[in-house]
Amino acid sequence: MRLLIISIIFCVFAIVIRGDDPYRFLTWNVTYGFIYPLGVRQQAILINGQFPGPDIYSVTNDNIIINVHNNLPEPFLLSWNGVQQRKNSFEDGVYGTTCPIPPGKNFTYIMQMKDQIGSFYYFPSLAFQKAAGGFGGIRILSRPRIPVPFPAPDGDFTVLIGDWYKANHKILETILEQGKMLKFPDGILINGLGSNGAWFTVKPGKTYRLRISNVGLRNSLNFRIQGHMMKLVEVEGTHTVQTTISSLDVHVGQSYSVLVTADQPPQDYYIAVSTRFTTQVLTTTGVLHYTNSRKPVSGPPPPGPTTDIQWSLNQARSVRTNLTASGPRPNPQGSYHYGQIKVTRTIKLVNLPGILNGKQRYAVNGVSFVPADTPLKLADYFNISGVFRPGSIPDYPPRGRGIHLDTSVMQADYRAFVEIVFENHENIMQNWHLDGYSFFVVGMDGGSWTPSSRRQYNLIDAISRSTTQVYPKSWTAVYVALDNVGMWNLRSEYWARQFLGQQFYLRVYTPVQSVRDEYPIPRNALLCGRAKGRSRSL
Repeated sequence: MRLLIISIIFCVFAIVIRGDDPYRFLTWNVTYGFIYPLGVRQQAILINGQFPGPDIYSVTNDNIIINVHNNLPEPFLLSWNGVQQRKNSFEDGVYGTTCPIPPGKNFTYIMQMKDQIGSFYYFPSLAFQKAAGGFGGIRILSRPRIPVPFPAPDGDFTVLIGDWYKANHKILETILEQGKMLKFPDGILINGLGSNGAWFTVKPGKTYRLRISNVGLRNSLNFRIQGHMMKLVEVEGTHTVQTTISSLDVHVGQSYSVLVTADQPPQDYYIAVSTRFTTQVLTTTGVLHYTNSRKPVSGPPPPGPTTDIQWSLNQARSVRTNLTASGPRPNPQGSYHYGQIKVTRTIKLVNLPGILNGKQRYAVNGVSFVPADTPLKLADYFNISGVFRPGSIPDYPPRGRGIHLDTSVMQADYRAFVEIVFENHENIMQNWHLDGYSFFVVGMDGGSWTPSSRRQYNLIDAISRSTTQVYPKSWTAVYVALDNVGMWNLRSEYWARQFLGQQFYLRVYTPVQSVRDEYPIPRNALLCGRAKGRSRSL
C-alpha cells in the first residue's frame, strides 16, 4: 500500500512538472534532394523534404524530443548553435561529444531549452556536410508570465543568410583533405534561395520581428532593407539596448533579432545581403512585399559597406545588454554583475596557419585538432585511456614553434571564472563559438592584446552571446563563468578552417559526480569507437 501511495505521488509530481515544462515531439527524415538556388542543379541535405529544414518553435524550459532518421548513405550529426545543453554535453551534436547517426538508423535528441530565450539555428556538424544544407532556425519564446521589452510583433520571420557553393560538399571536402583551400563562394542565399527568391509579406503599418542568422561557411554579411530602418532587440538570447540601424553586420555563426515596421509607401522593397571585408563582393536580394503593393522591385539594390572595418567595429561595440529587461526568468538580465567577479584564469588563443606533411592546416596555440576514433565525452565517461590528454593545448600560444597535430583538450575547473582573449594576426575576419555557454564580450580593438587592454573593458552591460567576431589584426576578449560541466567544443566558424584543425575541446571538470552538476549518459546514447558495447550504467 505504501509503495502504491508513493507511486501515485510521483505520478502527480511528474504531471505538475510536465505542466510547467511541456514536451514537443518532432520526427525528422534526413535525405538528399536536388535544389537550384543559384540556377544549377545540385544535391542538398533536406529535412522532411525541406531546404532549409523546418524551424524549431519552443518556449523557455520546453523539452524538445526530435527523432532524426538518417536516410543518407553516410553518417549524420546535428548540432544546435547557441542552444545551451545544460549539464548535458552528450546531446551537443558534435563529434567530440556525440556518435554520428549511422546510415539507415535513427537517433532521438532529448533537449531542454533550459532558462533560455532568443534566436538560434541548427546545422549538420559532421565533416563538411554544412556546405550541403541541413540547417534551420530555432526560436525560444519567453514564458507568458515573463515580460518582453517590446510590444508583441505582428509577425515573426526566420531569415537564414549565408554564402554558398555550387559544388557538391563531397568535392569541397576532398579539396580540403588534399591540403588545399577552397575558392571564393559562388553566391549568397536567403532562406535557401537566390536573388529575389525569398519573399516576406507584410501588412502596412504592422511591425515584424526578423530573426537573422548567418549559417554560411566563411563570410561576414551585411543585411539591410531598402527604405526601412531596423531596431535591434535581441542577440543570441540576450535582449539588447534597442538601437535603430540602417544595416547590420552578421558574422558567421551569429544570430540577431530586429524589428521592422512597414511604414513606407505600398510597394515592394529589396532586402539586400552582401559580403563584408572582401575584395570581391557578392550580393543577393530578397523582397519585402507589402500586401497592397503597387510597384515591384526595380533598379539596383541599396548599397552597403564592404571593407570598412571601423564602421563594423563601432557597431559591434554599440551592442549592449538591456539591463532593465527580463531574460528567461523574472529577474533583470543585469542582476548578474560579471564585472565584479574575480577572474581566476586568462586564456589567450591565437590561430596559426601552417603546412604539415605538405598539406594546409590551421592550429590554435600551435595545436591543429584531429578527431579521435571515439567521441571525447564518451571516452571521458567510460575512462577509456589513450583517446585524449587533458592539457594537450596550452593557455597561451608558444613562442618560436611551429604547429603539430593532436586531439587537443583544455582542462578547466567547474565554477571557474575565465577570461579568454582571441587574438587575430591575419588580414581576414575570424569568428569563434563556444558550445554550451554564453560569454560576455567585454572588449575588442585593433592590434595586439596586453594586460593594459583591460582598462577599456565594458564591465557593466557587455552583450552576452555564444559567437564573437575578431576583426583583422585585432583582438576580442570575453568573460565566461564555467558553470556547465561537460566537454564543450570551442571552434572557428570559418568552416574550412575548423575542418582543418582550428578548434579544440574545453573539458569543464569536477571530481564530484552528481546529477546536480551533470546529467547521466542518456539511455538511448549511441556508442561508437572504443565505447561500442560498453554498459551505459557505471
